[in-house]
Formats: sequence, C-alpha cells, structure tokens
Amino acid sequence: MSGTMQSRENVALEIRGLRIDVAESGADIVDEVDLTIRRGEVLGLVGESGSGKTTIGLAVLGHARRGVAIHGGTVRIGDRDLNGLDAKELRSVRGKLVSYVPQDPGTALNPALRIGKQILEVLETHGFGANQAEREARVVEVLSEVMLPGVPEFLRRYPHQLSGGQQQRVGLAMAFACRPAVIVLDEPTTGLDVSTQTHVLQTIRDLAARHGVAALYVTHDLAVVATLADQVAVMYAGRVVEQGSTADIFANPAHPYTRYLVAAAPEMDGDRQMVGLVGRAPSPGKRPVGCAFALRCELATEECVAEFPGVTDVGTDRPHQVRCVHAFGVPDRTALRVASTARVVRESEVALSIRHVDAGYSGTNVVHDVSFDIQRGECVALVGESGSGKSTLSRSIGGLHREWTGEIVLDGAPLEKSSRNRPVAQRLSIQYVFQNPYSSLHPRRSVADSIARPLAIAGVDARDAAIEVDRMLERVSLSSAYGSRYPDQLSGGERQRVAIARALVSKPHMLICDEVTSALDVLVQAAIIELLVDLQRDLGLAMLFVTHNLPLVRSIAQRVAVMSDGKIVELGDTAETLQHPREEYTKRLLADTPVIPTFSNN
Repeated sequence: MSGTMQSRENVALEIRGLRIDVAESGADIVDEVDLTIRRGEVLGLVGESGSGKTTIGLAVLGHARRGVAIHGGTVRIGDRDLNGLDAKELRSVRGKLVSYVPQDPGTALNPALRIGKQILEVLETHGFGANQAEREARVVEVLSEVMLPGVPEFLRRYPHQLSGGQQQRVGLAMAFACRPAVIVLDEPTTGLDVSTQTHVLQTIRDLAARHGVAALYVTHDLAVVATLADQVAVMYAGRVVEQGSTADIFANPAHPYTRYLVAAAPEMDGDRQMVGLVGRAPSPGKRPVGCAFALRCELATEECVAEFPGVTDVGTDRPHQVRCVHAFGVPDRTALRVASTARVVRESEVALSIRHVDAGYSGTNVVHDVSFDIQRGECVALVGESGSGKSTLSRSIGGLHREWTGEIVLDGAPLEKSSRNRPVAQRLSIQYVFQNPYSSLHPRRSVADSIARPLAIAGVDARDAAIEVDRMLERVSLSSAYGSRYPDQLSGGERQRVAIARALVSKPHMLICDEVTSALDVLVQAAIIELLVDLQRDLGLAMLFVTHNLPLVRSIAQRVAVMSDGKIVELGDTAETLQHPREEYTKRLLADTPVIPTFSNN
C-alpha cells in the first residue's frame, strides 16, 4: 500500500512495490506489496494459505524458493536494499541484519550439534564481539533473554533432549543472537500448547520492544495477532487488501474479506459461532484483472471486476488503508457457512471404549489409568499441555504405539496393540490424521494416489476409487484438478486438507484428529470443522479431537477431556467445562489461551 502508511522516523523495514513471480510463467505470486515496520513494532501478516504470506517473509531475507523469482520492488532495511545484494552479501546480512524463525523448531535445529555450539556458530559466522570470550558470554546472555538456563549442562544438550517450547526458544535465541534490526517469524507457535505459546509470545514481545527490533509475524492465528501485533496487514491472493492498527482491523474491518476472517475466528465464550466462506482464492496465473475476492464476494459489482481497486485511507486519527470500492460493506450472512455443534450423539451406541489404559516408553509410563467412552456421532476433545500424554494415548488407540496395557474396544471388538495385527476392516474403520501436513503425505505420490490408497487396500475398483477421490477433494474445498499434483506443489493448508480427505475416503467409524487444524487458516479451519460436524451427523462418525486450541473445542466437541501428567483430570460437557472449570489446571489452561480482545471503535 502507499508509502504514507508510516512516517520514516525509526523505520526499520520498508517494502515498496514488491512483486514475486513464478519464474517459468511470470505469473505473480505477490504483487504491489507495500509494508513498513518501525523499530520495536510487530506487524502481523495474515491471510489464507497460499496468499503469499511466507513468500513475503522470505523476501525480507532476500530469498525466493525454487521456481520463484523476485521480479521488482525494494526491500529496504535501514539504508540497504536487499534486492540489490548478490548471494555473498545476502549471506552476510542473514542472521546479522535480518533473521528468521521458522514454523517447526524440530527441523530448524541441527540434530547433530549441541545447543551451545549452534548459537555460538551464529555469532562466529557474523564476527560478533571482539573475541571468543565475548561470544561465549553472549550465548549465555541470549539464553537468559529467552528464559532458558545458560548453564553448561543445558548448553551440552542436543535438540532432541528439549521440549518443543524449549526448541522454539533456542530458535529465538539464535535469531536474536546478533541483535538484528528485523526478525521474520513464520508461524513460530503453531505446534505449541497454549501455556508454552503464551511464554514464547511474551518473549517475542519483550525482546522486540527492549532491543528495538522490527518483527514481521506471519500467522493465520487471529487471536495471537490481536494480542501481539501493533499493526495488521491482511493478504488475499498475493496482495495486501487492508492494513492498519490492530484495534482498527479487529474493531472496524473495512474489507469484506477481513470481515469474513474475523467472523471465522473461534470464540471461547460462545456468543457467536465461527463461520466459514465458500470457495477458494484464485491461484497464481488464474487471477482476474480486477479484485480477486470479487469471485467470493456478494458485494461485488462491475467496478470491482474491471480493475484492482486503488488504495483508500479510511482512517480518522491513524492510518487505516483498504483496497476495496465497497469498504465497510456488510456481507450477507446467508453466504456464510456456520459450524454448528448440535448434539448428534446416538445415545447408548458406544463406538470406542477405553478402559484402564497405561502407556509408556521403555517401561516408563506417561499415560496412567485412562478410562472413557466415545459414543457414535460424538466428538470428545482431548486437551492439555505438551508432554501431558495426549498424542501417546491417541497413537495407542490408532495402533501406532504398542507399549500400552488395558483395553481399547472399537464397535464391540477389542483392538490389538499394533495396527499391523488388526484386520483390514478394523484398520479402515479407525483413521488417523496427523498434525504436520509436511510429513504426512508421500512426496512421490500424487494427491489422487495418496487419497486412493485406503480404497486400494479395501479392494475398491480403480474407476470407482477415482470418482470417490474427486468427491472427497470437493468435500475438503479442493477441486478435482488437485488430484494430479504432488505434495511439494501444495501449501501447508492444502496438504492438510488432502490428509483429511485420505482419512475420510474409507468412511471410517472412528476418526482421530491430532492437532489437524493447527496449520490451517481460520476460513479453511471453519470449513473443515463444518465438514467434520456434517460427518458426525450424517455418518454417526465418532471423533477424538486432540488439540491445544481451546476456543476451537466449543465449535466441534460435545465433551472435553483435560489431560495432565498422563491422567484425565477433568471430563465433562464442553460448555460447562470451558465456562466453569473445576480443576486449577484447567483454569490455568484457559487463562493462558490467547483470545481476541474487545477493541473499541474509537
């Protein structure tokens, strides 16, 4: 957007006219992007999967992924334009002038190097300090800044010896080690439980303010943006369609798409239901001349499709810019899809029964005496911090973890410990959707092949399987054209929808969802939740929904089980548990959960 969005005083990062293309075709991935971040300020960059958020984040480091080229514009940090630097110069500024914190802390750290060595390498590479003693002192100092111990015992640890939250804090320490001017954070809390997420977000906020670092925070979590960011920029189909102060964006969104985003965000108090939006954003090479959102917007007129709207400042006492000819138009709510949690439980029909289950690793139990039932058509949400035993329990049910005792019964038949020892029909009746969409799909199988795999195991004819694959792609808001693509051609959200389609194609009786929406933007999340609720109603599907997103629980689960230290500490009706928790642990989880605050229109 326009260069008047911020004054130049204390500007740390200034992006002007940025265009990034598909190298082979020249189709724009992002275009006409203007962003400005001052020192100590956090700008939240939000939008659907595939909108170009991460592409812009990488461009701030002067980087473009394979097959992508920075075509025009400037990315200026201080007095240096990164788009004018060669490869050697870029290597010298990455980590020193601008740094990056990726989404998955487990893949960001070298598993073969100790923590202390990894942070020290960053300092040595960029010549930080006058000597080795100063660099070693900085390692201890930066660990304390991210609230980790700088003692020799901790420095000698390897990444696998740390929790997810500790790994992410080490990633932050490496990013802040050389005291950069700008830091890019790409979904850094997606896989973290709410308590750990709260601590990491507080760390980011404190470090940015204390050291005057400009932070570009790429995310789809609106609650995180609302509590962390000073400014918000909303992207759609490669362009920034609205930006302004956090208060203005949430209290009075001007663009219809922003209004849909805010409406799709789940709420803890249940005053309104989360809503989704039919359709998909056009991909690069298929975008219209005019406003790309016109294809999904009921306010669209001929003026919208003729050309892309210019920038309009709709702010009063502070800049608030939008690219829409119908700014502040109220979308017709009949165009929204409402995710409902109407109770569809078929009483007395138990789908899954868990009795006195203990589970562990090498003889050490991490799950202790867990017992509960899931009825047909019911969803039970399993919540708790990292390390509470949620995934170990869910993997035991799915037959992916064998070290457990007790009894797990599906449709009246006891389950063997390993899925390999279970009959084919039973394996197909219980399906598992994993958290990480980047590792859950076979990279050498097309989307259609991956989704059809369970049908092949069941002996379904290839022609019938192809028809069913196309149907499932449409149900998860992907077109049948996606069937010929491969995982590396998909965004994270698209990959997760494919994984969900693969799990649902065999029409299972029991579905285990392990943090399945953590990588999805709010509109896709709402659509997926609605799909799962529909399956509960239409098929009597029973679900175990493992999550740390407590506001989301209200939109899908009839009951919630709270897990701590391997035990179920609270189990009850979702609304009652969220509104009137009995256990102190549950109260603390709720207190740590980021929610969108109420912003004044003034």
